[in-house]
Amino acid sequence: MSDSAAASRSLYPVVAPVCVAGLATVVVATISFASEAHGATVVAGLAAFLVASLLADRFPVPVDDLDANGVSLAFVFGLSAIVLFGWAAGVLVVAATPAVMQLLDRRPPVRIAYNSFAFALTAASAGLVIAPIAGDSPARTAARVLVATCVCYLVNVLLITAVVARGTRRSWAGLIASSVRKTILPFTLMGSAVLTLVVLWQRAPLLSLALVGPLLAIQLYQRALLRALRAVRLALTDPLTGLGNHRHFHERLARELEHALRCGRPLALCLVDIDDFKRVNDHFGHPAGDRVLSQVATRLRQSGEAFRLGGDEFAVLLPGSEAGQALTAASSIVERISRLDFGQLGPVTVSAGIALAPQHARQRDELLHLVDTALYRAKEEGKNRAEVYRPDVVELAELKRLASAQDRAARLRAAASLANAVDARDVYSGNHSQRVAELAVRLAARIGLSREEIELTQLAGSLHDLGKLALPENLLRKPTPLTEPEWSVLKEHASLGSRMLESLGIGSVAEWVLHHHERWDGTGYPDGLAGTEIPLGARILFVADAFDAMTSEGLYGKACSPDDALSELVLCAGTQFDPSVVEALAAELDQVAPAAEAPLQQAIAV
Repeated sequence: MSDSAAASRSLYPVVAPVCVAGLATVVVATISFASEAHGATVVAGLAAFLVASLLADRFPVPVDDLDANGVSLAFVFGLSAIVLFGWAAGVLVVAATPAVMQLLDRRPPVRIAYNSFAFALTAASAGLVIAPIAGDSPARTAARVLVATCVCYLVNVLLITAVVARGTRRSWAGLIASSVRKTILPFTLMGSAVLTLVVLWQRAPLLSLALVGPLLAIQLYQRALLRALRAVRLALTDPLTGLGNHRHFHERLARELEHALRCGRPLALCLVDIDDFKRVNDHFGHPAGDRVLSQVATRLRQSGEAFRLGGDEFAVLLPGSEAGQALTAASSIVERISRLDFGQLGPVTVSAGIALAPQHARQRDELLHLVDTALYRAKEEGKNRAEVYRPDVVELAELKRLASAQDRAARLRAAASLANAVDARDVYSGNHSQRVAELAVRLAARIGLSREEIELTQLAGSLHDLGKLALPENLLRKPTPLTEPEWSVLKEHASLGSRMLESLGIGSVAEWVLHHHERWDGTGYPDGLAGTEIPLGARILFVADAFDAMTSEGLYGKACSPDDALSELVLCAGTQFDPSVVEALAAELDQVAPAAEAPLQQAIAV
C-alpha cells in the first residue's frame, strides 16, 4: 500500500461519518425544498444567492498567517439563504458552492465530498437551531442572524480542523485555537454583512442589490490581491515538497527569534538531514530521491513549521518548546520516517540536531551553527537519532570536523564552535575566546607575522582554553578562591588542550596552547620556559588573554578600563609578559581605538 493511500485511510474515521451524515442531510434538504411550493421571488433570490456565492468562493479574501487560500464571502450569501429561506434552501446553496468550485479546480474527490457535506451539516445545524426564533421583528431578525452566524462558524471550525488534526497529527484543540484567532474578526464582519443583506431583502428584495454589488466588487478587487499573494507564496515555497524554501526559512527564523527574545519564551530549531541520501540518487535515480524527499516533507509537516533548505536538508521551527519537548518532537520525526516503506529502496532514516534560543544562542548565525553542530554529532553517534546541542560534549565531533576541514573558513567555523563550548562553561562573560582570537590576530599582524602564522594565531586564540572542556564545571565557576589542589587541576587545562590538538595536523597551534601561561621570567606553567624559549605565538596569546580577562566582567570582579588594563600589563612587562608584545598592544590600542570593530580580514591583510 502506498504512503498516500495509507494517509487517506487514516482520515476515514473522520471523513466517513461526516460524508454519510452530510449526504443524508443534502438528500433530506432536497426532498424538503422540492415538496414545498415557492414563489418566484424565493426561487429567483435563491438562484441569485447561489450565483453570488459561487463568484465569492472563486476569489477568497486573504488572511494574514492563515494556512489556506483565505476566507470566502460565500459565507454571507449562504448564511443569508438559511435565515431568509429556511434550512433546506440554505443547505443546497452552502453545499453546492464548494462542490462546484472545487470540481472546476480538479480537487481530489474525497476533499470535495468532505468539504461539501461538512458545509451541509453546518448549514443544517444553523437552520434547525434558529427555527424556533420566528418572526420578522428587528430584534428577532438580529437574534436569528447572530445565532446562525455563531452556529455556522463553530460547526465549520470543528469539522474542518478535525480532518486537519487527523491528517497532520497535530493537536485538535491547538488547531481550533489557532483558526479562531485568525478568522474570528473577518467572520464577525461578514456576520454584520449578513444582517444588512437580510434586512434589505425583508424590506424589498431589489434593495439587496445595493449590498450585493459592493460585496462582489470587493471580491473582484481581491482577485488581483490573491494572485499577488499566491505569487509571493510561490517565491517562498520549495516546488518539490511544498515546504517553505531557504529564503522563507531565514525570514521566519529571524521573526521567531526576535519574538522569542522580546517575549522571553524559548525557540527550538530542529535541523533534519536524510542519512546516506546520495546512495538513493546514485543507485535508484533522482525520481526515487524526489519521492523520498516528498515523503519526508509530509512527515515534517506533522511536527511544526517545516522548510526545505536544499538537497536533503530540512528545518523545523518549534516556537515555545523547551529542550525536552523539542527532543520529543525530533525523535518522533526520526521514528516516523524510519517506519516508511519505500520498497526496493530499502529503509530510509534521518538524523536531527536541535538548538534553542536564547538558552544556547541569541544570534541567528550562532544558533544555526550550533544546531548544525548538534546534527553533526547525531551523525557521528550512529545516525537515525536526534541530539540536542550540549556544550559539554560537543568537542569530539568538532575536533573531528576541525581535523578534516580542507579550507580556512571550515576550520574557523569548527574552532568557533569549540570556543563557544568553552565560553559557555567558563567564568567570563560573552565570547571570551573569540575576543582573545581577534586581539591576538591584531597583535600578530602588528608584530609582522606572515599570513599563515596569523591564521594559526587566530585558531590558537579560539582554542587556547580548549582543555577546560575536560575539567569539572563546578571547578571553573567556583565563586570562592581555589584551594591549592584545585588550582593544580585548573592549570592542567593547557596540557589537556594541547593533547587534544596535537593529533590534528595544524602545526604549532598545539604548542602555543600548551605554553600560553608561561611567564617571561620562567615562573609560569607547565614547563617553566623563560624569555624567547617561549614560542612567540604563546606569548601573544598570554597578553591577549590577560588583557581580555581584565577588561571583561567575570566571576571574581568587575571589568577594568582598557587604559588600566594596559597599565597593568606595562607594569608586568619583562617579568610576566614579553615586553615586545606588550609594546605592540600599546601601539595597537592607540592606533586602532577609533576603529576597534574593524573586520578581522583587515587585520589579516596587514
